[in-house]
Amino acid sequence: MHVPASTSSNTLDKKALVTGASRGIGASVARQLGRLGVDVALNYRSKGPRAQEVADELVALGRQALPIQGDITSAADLAATFDQIRALWGHLDLLVLNASGGLEQDKAADYAMQLNLTAQINLVHGALPLMPRGGRIVFVTSHLVHFYRKGTGYDGYETVAASKRAGEDALRAMIPSLSELGIRLVIVSGDLIEGTITPKLLERQSRGLIEKRRQAVGALPGVEEFAAAIVQAGVGEEYASGDTIYVGSTEL
Repeated sequence: MHVPASTSSNTLDKKALVTGASRGIGASVARQLGRLGVDVALNYRSKGPRAQEVADELVALGRQALPIQGDITSAADLAATFDQIRALWGHLDLLVLNASGGLEQDKAADYAMQLNLTAQINLVHGALPLMPRGGRIVFVTSHLVHFYRKGTGYDGYETVAASKRAGEDALRAMIPSLSELGIRLVIVSGDLIEGTITPKLLERQSRGLIEKRRQAVGALPGVEEFAAAIVQAGVGEEYASGDTIYVGSTEL
């Protein structure tokens, strides 16, 4: 999906918060938004130097960048995040819910639900007081999650898939109240994305998984392609609340 390289009146000087923005898909989303004239708050949990590199790139583009360290499962960190955005900009036009996980070691048994369900809802509730009519929320997911109830998936990923699907369902349940506020929710779901951490972790548990997927569906989408779809979901006017954008094959 193509995202125009030039700025437009629809995006110039808008403000966005991207979670998990220090690397990978989140960092690419932030850069692409910056090229469209959007100022970006960059949430990161622990990769401060990487987040600063992305921020420096945005500043070089003439945009404002606000790196914010915070664990999105922490109520205190979320409150501090939105306090900083409020103090600098006073409002927020776009919330990109990119950060997720659940395959980490040494976490509580309910960590996946805390991160992929509870934290996502809390992020939306924290952002809403700052969002004007016309605001947008983009939830980033995967086909493994979006089609979870069809019984597809990989061993070892069931807990994560169930928690992220619960997060998507909870956000979709908010659409009527979001619509009353003039805010749209758009979902972006991707196949296995080349170069990202989840396929690499799954590959450790199921050797040959990525190559089997390539043989089944052809080339897999890359980070830039997937990020472009997320950006378009955030700025494109063609999407209604509740729409799902699919990136890569949906053949399961």
